[in-house]
Amino acid sequence: MASTIIQYVVLRKDLLKELNWPLGALIAQSCHAATAAMHLFYDDEHTKEYLKNLDSMHKVVLEANDEEAIVKLKETLDENGVKHKLWIEQPENIPTCLVTKPYPKEDVQKYFKKFKLFK
Repeated sequence: MASTIIQYVVLRKDLLKELNWPLGALIAQSCHAATAAMHLFYDDEHTKEYLKNLDSMHKVVLEANDEEAIVKLKETLDENGVKHKLWIEQPENIPTCLVTKPYPKEDVQKYFKKFKLFK
């Protein structure tokens, strides 16, 4: 049986709770980041496999507590060769959301275990 190909989306929760961003703005940030990741890694074999069945894509949306947590995650992913896109909202220059390229779940799940599902 083939492994599940998954895309992780990590969104800053503090933007909603502490900085009072509207929910729609946060959803837009995750859409921007996911679209950018798909564009950047379009020719990747896992991305191609992921896109073969649009009605069965798997995404996990997680929350990072703050900017420090999302930047630390980016550094960890960089150190371990996990391809991703950190969306930085402009012109404010605020990191808002990080999205991986599609990966087999077992290849990247360990990097996201400390993050809770976004609620």
